[in-house]
Amino acid sequence: MTSETYALGMKVRREMLGDEYVDNAINNADALTRPFQELAVEYCFGKIWAREQLPRSTRSLVNIGMLIALNREVELEVHLGVALRNGCTKEEIAEVLLQATVYCGMPAGGTSFRIARKVFAKYPDAK
Repeated sequence: MTSETYALGMKVRREMLGDEYVDNAINNADALTRPFQELAVEYCFGKIWAREQLPRSTRSLVNIGMLIALNREVELEVHLGVALRNGCTKEEIAEVLLQATVYCGMPAGGTSFRIARKVFAKYPDAK
């Protein structure tokens, strides 16, 4: 793909996830998964994450809450790291985890705190 939205989406995706993650996703795409990768780049990152109406840190906190509610542990782990790179503090993230625990249930909360502990250990210098 070569659209302007795709190019913007790739730029945003690389800023948020890092070159290694994005290169791995793109290089490992095959006939089955390539359309999914293109959709993610163009629409998720190029159309939504690139919007200026909300800062990326706010979008990250919203994503964390939704991923906990949907029980998407793999994506939650990814987006906890993204949130730290997008400027969220560990304290802000912990507040989202607490709120999600109340609304999504103790098992979801317990899992989210376990995943956050693992991710936070990878970012010792994050606030």
